Amino acid sequence: MTVASDIDIARAASKRPIQEIGCKLGIPSESLIPYGHDKAKISAAFIQSLAERPDGKLILVTAINPTPAGEGKTTTTVGLGDGLNRIGKKAVICIREPSLGPCFGVKGGAAGGGYAQVVPMEDINLHFTGDFHAITSAHNLLSALIDNHIYWGNDLEIDTRRISWRRVMDMNDRALRQIVTSLGGASNGFPREAGFDITVASEVMAILCLATDLDDLERRLGAIIVGYRRDKTPVFARDLKADGAMAVLLKEALQPNLVQTLENNPALVHGGPFANIAHGCNSVIATKTALKLGDYVVTEAGFGADLGAEKFFDIKCRKAGLKPSAVVIVATVRALKMNGGVAKEDLSHEDVAAVERGAVNLARHLENLAKFGVPAVVAINHFTSDTNAEIAAVKAIAKGFGAEAVLCRHWADGSAGITDLAEAVVRIADSPSSFHPLYPDAMPLLSKIERVAAEIYRAGEVTADKAVREQLADWERQGYGDLPVCIAKTQYSFSTDPTLRGAPEGHAVHVREVRLSAGAGFIVAITGEIMTMPGLPRVPSSERIRLDAQGAIEGLF
Repeated sequence: MTVASDIDIARAASKRPIQEIGCKLGIPSESLIPYGHDKAKISAAFIQSLAERPDGKLILVTAINPTPAGEGKTTTTVGLGDGLNRIGKKAVICIREPSLGPCFGVKGGAAGGGYAQVVPMEDINLHFTGDFHAITSAHNLLSALIDNHIYWGNDLEIDTRRISWRRVMDMNDRALRQIVTSLGGASNGFPREAGFDITVASEVMAILCLATDLDDLERRLGAIIVGYRRDKTPVFARDLKADGAMAVLLKEALQPNLVQTLENNPALVHGGPFANIAHGCNSVIATKTALKLGDYVVTEAGFGADLGAEKFFDIKCRKAGLKPSAVVIVATVRALKMNGGVAKEDLSHEDVAAVERGAVNLARHLENLAKFGVPAVVAINHFTSDTNAEIAAVKAIAKGFGAEAVLCRHWADGSAGITDLAEAVVRIADSPSSFHPLYPDAMPLLSKIERVAAEIYRAGEVTADKAVREQLADWERQGYGDLPVCIAKTQYSFSTDPTLRGAPEGHAVHVREVRLSAGAGFIVAITGEIMTMPGLPRVPSSERIRLDAQGAIEGLF
């Protein structure tokens, strides 16, 4: 039997006009800004009108550390939202927008899979409603204003050696990591060393995803530190009078995007910071809007729970005042076997012992999630090669850590294959929880990094050069000591070594660089070999993407 591809399934979807999807949530047509027939933005005025409504229950979907075997976090997020609606609950899905970098690089699309997708899948994975282009433009406007100010006399006395604001583009391009700008003579400005990050690593992306409204957006944009003077005093974006124009470029992008699942249930797709180099969650505005419109809101945080979930709790929930009611941690038998030492080509063979060895990764995440006071349930994302004995092993291991593990077949069966998980989520979400972040605001910045490294990564020590320690101390003296930390680390391991699978402990975490995201409101600590501008693989996904004879897109997913 031929199995339909994700893109074939998405194209065969029976989509409803976006106004009908909005109607399910009580959004009048005049409060939607349509982008064609099947996607729309929700107006800021309507969002403001929801302020006095009570909030629904917030459900986080996270996962074990990703492997080439696949985990299916977004697919499970979409499937769970459909499953909750199927059992009679009013549920809304909140996920991030995909970046073009991974779409054309190694990962492919990010709109779910099988019969648990959001549509229009091709639009979502490509230009969508233009949010990322607006973020890129706003970011690079500030870059242009910095160099223009220096060209016309540099009244702010910016030290060109200490400009920290880089340019961005939403594509993987390692050749742009370090560059020299303004070559070609006096008319082109003053040459200086610079570089590019990927758009999803931009502080503007983080700001858009953490801002509560347009006023907050502009305030945060103005608080961006672009560089320093010779006396090391900071220069802010507001000093360049950039904040107003940047906010204008982001006015429409700040409004959440409404789309639908294959089963015509509502989904808000908005924002897209990476979890290995940023905070990895969809926008606060989208999440808070969904909480006013639904009884249950299912959202996700990027990569494994050591990255996405920790940052969701310690940054997004802390800053936005969110109180999650339950966590779903996604695992697959295949991925657990890979953590247990099985090669990818051998994953189809039953190996209960390997599952048990690899399940230390799942167990570690369950232990970590308990530290935030939110109850967890394990979603076993089913593959056809899974055996009953392997599934039983996962359930037994989860039970040993006080968590139920539920087999889910949403990829193949849509909402009908995930109702057991939906029922389990309702049970634990409706029971009391006592969410709390991992560390207090008042803890010193280096101590916050050490707390995350010790409690979540199980590191034996945190090392940092003298310059990094002095920089953190300077920021504390400047009033930034109460900010949370956003640790940039490989997604593939609890450690900073991507080859160390399972549950390593006692390793060292070296912080090689720290960056102050004053507008976003967190400190970025960069570890290991992590890059804020990824490169393309030897065989990028773009080689498979093309238009067929009928003009349809091939190879995107």
